[in-house]
Amino acid sequence: MTLPSPSRPASPTGRGAWHRKASRPILWWMAALIVLVVVHRWIPQSRWLLVHMVTLGLVTTSIMIWGQHFAESLLKVRLDEADRRVQVRRIYTLTLGVAVTCTGMVAEQPIVTSAGALIVAGAMTWYALSLLGQLRRALPARFTATVRFYVGAALLLPVGALLGSFLAFGLGEPWQGRVLLAHQITNVLGFVGITATGTLVTLWPTILRTRMQEGQDRAGSRALIVMLGALAVMIGGALGGVGLAVAAGAVLYLVGLGIIGRHLVACARASAPTTFAALSVAAGMLWLIGSVIALAVIAGRTGPPGGHELLTGDVQQLTVPFVAGFLLQLLLGAMSHLMPTVMGGGPRAVRAALAEMDRFGAGRVAIVNAGLIVFLLSQDSWTRVLVSLVVFGAFAAVLPLMIRMVIVSVRERKRTAAEAAEPPSNDAPAGASAARAQARPAAPGTDRRHFAEAVVGLGGVLGAVALGSAIGGGSGRGDDAGSSGGSGDVAPTGHTTKVAVVAAGMRFTPAVIDVPAGDTLEITVRNEDPEQVHDLVLATGETTGRLAPGASGTITTGVVTGDIDGWCSIAGHRAMGMVLTVSAVGAAGSATSDGGGHEGHDMASMGSGAAGERRTVDLTVPPGDGFVTRDAALPPLPAPGRQEIELVVTEDVQELAPGVPQTVMTFGGRPMGPVLRASIGDTMAVHLVNNGSMGHSVDFHAGTVSPDANMRTIPPGEALDYVFQLHRSGIWLYHCSTMPMSMHIAAGMFGAVIVTPATAAAVDKEWVLVQSEAYLGPDGGEVDAGKIAEEKPDLTMFNGHANQYVHAPLQAKVGERVRIWVLAAGPSRGISFHVVGAQFDTVFKEGVFLLRPEQETGGGAQALDLASAQGGFVEMVFEEPGHYTFVNHSFVEMERGARGIIEVTA
Repeated sequence: MTLPSPSRPASPTGRGAWHRKASRPILWWMAALIVLVVVHRWIPQSRWLLVHMVTLGLVTTSIMIWGQHFAESLLKVRLDEADRRVQVRRIYTLTLGVAVTCTGMVAEQPIVTSAGALIVAGAMTWYALSLLGQLRRALPARFTATVRFYVGAALLLPVGALLGSFLAFGLGEPWQGRVLLAHQITNVLGFVGITATGTLVTLWPTILRTRMQEGQDRAGSRALIVMLGALAVMIGGALGGVGLAVAAGAVLYLVGLGIIGRHLVACARASAPTTFAALSVAAGMLWLIGSVIALAVIAGRTGPPGGHELLTGDVQQLTVPFVAGFLLQLLLGAMSHLMPTVMGGGPRAVRAALAEMDRFGAGRVAIVNAGLIVFLLSQDSWTRVLVSLVVFGAFAAVLPLMIRMVIVSVRERKRTAAEAAEPPSNDAPAGASAARAQARPAAPGTDRRHFAEAVVGLGGVLGAVALGSAIGGGSGRGDDAGSSGGSGDVAPTGHTTKVAVVAAGMRFTPAVIDVPAGDTLEITVRNEDPEQVHDLVLATGETTGRLAPGASGTITTGVVTGDIDGWCSIAGHRAMGMVLTVSAVGAAGSATSDGGGHEGHDMASMGSGAAGERRTVDLTVPPGDGFVTRDAALPPLPAPGRQEIELVVTEDVQELAPGVPQTVMTFGGRPMGPVLRASIGDTMAVHLVNNGSMGHSVDFHAGTVSPDANMRTIPPGEALDYVFQLHRSGIWLYHCSTMPMSMHIAAGMFGAVIVTPATAAAVDKEWVLVQSEAYLGPDGGEVDAGKIAEEKPDLTMFNGHANQYVHAPLQAKVGERVRIWVLAAGPSRGISFHVVGAQFDTVFKEGVFLLRPEQETGGGAQALDLASAQGGFVEMVFEEPGHYTFVNHSFVEMERGARGIIEVTA
């Protein structure tokens, strides 16, 4: 059976130039992805930015280009130059929409994100209407149905874009999880899955260089109809929170894949997949099948009557399999075959170009798939990081190979043209035949080269695993994994002990689980805390994942041979005693092996952990590249009345001192929230949005309200409205009040509200300095709970960074009156604020003027002493130019970073 060749359209007019122009955005997105991987640590929302650059940037652009290419080939339509220019403009419009969407995500501006989504939706609707027009103009053709499904798939993306724009505003659970699931189903299984399945009906035999199976085209049409029906069921179930409906739709989707899948498998049996293109496409489809099965399992256990609601965390665990396993492998595999074919230049040029794209193909496929499996199964952070880099390298190798492919294709095309221009001679035919024979590679087949490449690829992944385990200490069982005893000689019993555990009130109940040595253990954890997110992590590597209030999770261990420690990994929860012990009854060395009970386990001491050593930080060097100094100027006073304020909670890695990245929790994107300003009598209407990974809250010292509702902890994805009136002047602390408060404040969740006294004099400059302490964990890690408990700060900072005002001094002039508001945010230390070379003639502390210039004593002040959570201001006039250092005159704090400079000019 003859296949329609995507490399021989009916009208070649402008095809090559169109492909070159249209494919430029693909190269832009590839380059942008490489840059993002390098700088992701300094970009907020980098994970979701990466996902959308792949799905919207790479995948959607590629589908628009290759969908048009296949439509022309299948319909045999003729397009003129004007049509080509319109197509290029449409692709560039899509690129603009994706760029705007990504910008909105980085800036955390939902309106900008929604505007980008609207542009994307418009471009895809434009594309679908263009395909419909080509269908109407085309003569009846065998594969018309495939193009109709391209149209249907294209019309699904605007629906997904609309759902994505809703997510940008933060819907709160359960709607955030429901809409996220519907968004992913629509875009990944709908737009990409439908397009891919329809394309593979004809492309898969072409890649394998075999004939289409009898009835394959009709099976493709039936499969696509079933899959569209499955999508309707899944999307409805997701939005309705009915997990069983989502699971049923996923099963129906698999049925649709099976209808066409048996024909695709038959093609593979006729000609085994050995090239990179074939192996990558096949692996991508297997990941699609596995991901849909996982979706069915997850959804079947959630939503009434299956259990807890469909939450964001349930959906996010499918992101890596869908994006890296399915989307990227399918895209890169198809591109590796199509780009050399479309470039053309004659058989020799096409074969040479295909050979370039196939370099180390089996090895790259082995790296990607083995690496993804290790990433999903491993709990060791170093292993995951190193394996991720290896997998990314395998993906990124496509870019230099693509460049080489273009060079080789052009070279072979020129060589063919030169040979054709040579004058004929008696031996020319023989010479030409020899040249063609030399250029023609051997027929593809499974040989030792492919096997060797796969072995090398697997070796690279195993090397990354070994190195990660060596650096991170591994995550295996036994003493190194945190087990307190046990023997590998314990014989398996074949029995499973099942235990239900409740997480609430910073405790696991029961906190000690007795398990006969040799049993396996199944622990079902239900989070009955009304506000907090929890999880359970065992030292042997198993974890429930994050559990929202009301959610449940189950983990199963291997054979229990010794005691195993467990804890909640949410920041600070372990330090507060949220720990658990699995006691192997009867194992040598177990706490219960001698019948002595559990007196050997001090739960509080297990949870606290030893404090790390204080770190010495070089504060003489400037902040790192990309750091933006916090503006210390007091913000303008808004018009009196109701002040509408939104505080968005985020968690990210940021610099606290030169060369010191830490995981921070923020109100508004930076450690130390925004300085808020208002007048006495104003109403503060605060809208708190929790976009973090755990429960958070806010406590405004400026208000006098009941804490019960206003200061309650809200789980991820939810929002809280907190309204209060300002009755008194001062500088008031606000901070996260979720336990452990000390960790949340130390991680950056604090800020100031300033209400200026009515009797305060006018000044020329007014600054705000908020002091806090940092208790450093490992680079990029969370704060050290042990250091907080022992009051061993590594840094003492003004406005969230240890030396920013040393290298970017505050600016004043001689004779100007300067007011400095000072607040001690803690979590534990106070401040003795002093400006070297200056004296204060005005001191305001905690609502009282302690000193004013008009007082008859003529006295002055040298320091403003504030305990944690206290604040006030001082005023001074500089009499001479120079560099005046402001410090915490508790010099040990000054030497840890509580220092800055005021540069005074004439």
